[in-house]
Amino acid sequence: MKKTMDAADRRLVAALAEDGQASAAVLAETLGVTAPTIRARMKNMVAQGLLRVAGLVDPSAVKGLSVALVGIKLHSQMQLDQKLEEISALPDVNWAAAVTGRYDILVELVTSEDIADLYNFLDKALSGVGGIASSESFVVMKARRKWIPLPKGARTWFSE
Repeated sequence: MKKTMDAADRRLVAALAEDGQASAAVLAETLGVTAPTIRARMKNMVAQGLLRVAGLVDPSAVKGLSVALVGIKLHSQMQLDQKLEEISALPDVNWAAAVTGRYDILVELVTSEDIADLYNFLDKALSGVGGIASSESFVVMKARRKWIPLPKGARTWFSE
């Protein structure tokens, strides 16, 4: 299976970005194809890891959520891919990226409003990864046009 999107896939993803709840029939009518074609294309893109359909929340509108960015400097960039994998797998991490500039890795995490959750992430989860020279955290006070999926860690306490 090739891991690329053709023009029809890109149009479908753009339509889903406008309305992620649109039915296959509505998407088919919008894009000028059949509903089975829409379902097959979505199934293929999901299987290829190119598309993921999820519920997103606006963290500034949902009481109980806190978003923070953490810049991480590694002891050695030789371990960049490995550390990126390990950090991105931590339960509160929404996404992690290798970046240019002052940090090696930038992480977005979602925790409860309790600052102790951010502390626990830095003190326990992140330090448990090892190989980290330093980190700097930034709590997001307000954001616009910010919709996020809930990372695994947030799903647990959010559903209680």
